[in-house]
Amino acid sequence: MEALEQYIHAHTAPEEELLQELDRVTHQRMVAPRMLSGHLQGKLLTLLTRMLRPKHVLEIGTFTGYSALSIAAGLEADGYLDTIEVDDELESLAQSFFDRSEHGGKISLHIGSALDIAPRLGKKFDLVFMDGDKREYPDYYRMLMGDADSPALLHSGSFLIADNILWSGKVVEPIVARDLHTQALIEFNRMVVQDPRVENVIVPIRDGLNLIRIK
Repeated sequence: MEALEQYIHAHTAPEEELLQELDRVTHQRMVAPRMLSGHLQGKLLTLLTRMLRPKHVLEIGTFTGYSALSIAAGLEADGYLDTIEVDDELESLAQSFFDRSEHGGKISLHIGSALDIAPRLGKKFDLVFMDGDKREYPDYYRMLMGDADSPALLHSGSFLIADNILWSGKVVEPIVARDLHTQALIEFNRMVVQDPRVENVIVPIRDGLNLIRIK
C-alpha cells in the first residue's frame, strides 16, 4: 500500500513550495497535524474549484490554512473565499501564509463560531468546504440549507464538500455512547442521503469526502 501511495503522489501534479512549507510547519507545531488536508486532497480541492468556477466560497474550519490556499489557487480572478476558524490561536499562523501567497488576496479569515459568523456574511455560496467541529456537522448542514426561520446560504447548483466523513471507519463500528463526533457524522450522512433537495456521493479519499450538490 505504501508503494501505491508513493506512486499516486509521484503521478499527481507537484505540491507548491509554500504548501510544502506549511505542511512542515504544521507537523512541527501542531498537536494533531493529520488535520491538514495535504497534497492529494489539496490538489483535488484546487481542481474541483477550477471545474466548478465558484464566485463565493465558504470554508468551515481553517486549521493552518492548507485547504484554504488550495481552494484559493483554483479560484478565478473574481472568486473569493471566506474561511472561518474557531481557534484564535491558529489565526496568526494561517494569516502569515495567506499574506505570503499570491492567492492570499482572495481569502478573508474570520475567527469564531461558523454558526454565528456565516449567516452574518450576507452571501449565498456557490461552494462550501466543511471541515470544522464534527459534532456540529448536522447544525452546519441545517444552517446552510435554511429553514422557515433562516434563509439558506446555498442555492440551486451549489456544492458542499464535507471532510472526514468516514472518521477512520468509526461510522460503521458499534457506537460508543460518549463518542459525540462519530454520532454527529452518522447523523449528518443520514441527513444528506435522505434529503430530496440534494444528490451526493461519498469518495473514500483520506478520511472520506461527501460531495453534495444542491438540486
